[in-house]
This record gives sequence, structure tokens and C-alpha cells, in this order.
Amino acid sequence: MEIRQALEHARDCRDDPPTRVLLNTVMAELWARMQAQPDSYLLSSDEFALFNLYRDEYTGPVAQTAVARFWNNYQGNNSNGSKK
Repeated sequence: MEIRQALEHARDCRDDPPTRVLLNTVMAELWARMQAQPDSYLLSSDEFALFNLYRDEYTGPVAQTAVARFWNNYQGNNSNGSKK
């Protein structure tokens, strides 16, 4: 499932156990990508929204750098993370 779909689904039924499993799975995949490219991974707007749901669980230099990189490159409401 796409990140955007998972987030929309979470808004509708956040406490639903299958939704929690889905979000945890998607977040684990995102975290793996971030760790594989700790100095260059650029979160898309959708990925950043998902990451914000888990901010307390994912901390440290990789997380801090990814958040800073997102904001340094943020160009408005662009869901694919690329610059306009």
C-alpha cells in the first residue's frame, strides 16, 4: 500500500489493529530506506507525514538529519519530495 493510502486509512480508523500493523510495516520499510542512505535520503511530504506519527520511536542522528534535510528542501505541498 502506498504511504498516502495508509495515512488516509489511518485517519479513518486509527485504532483499528490491521491499520496499526499496516502503518508499522510501511514505517519499517521507510526506516530501512532512511538507514540505507543516512546522508542523502530525502523524505517526500507523504513520508514525512508518516514519519511524524512515529517521531518518538525513531530518534538519533539518522532521524534528525532526515528531518533537517526534508525542511531544507521543502518547497510547499509537493507529495513526491522533489523540488519544484
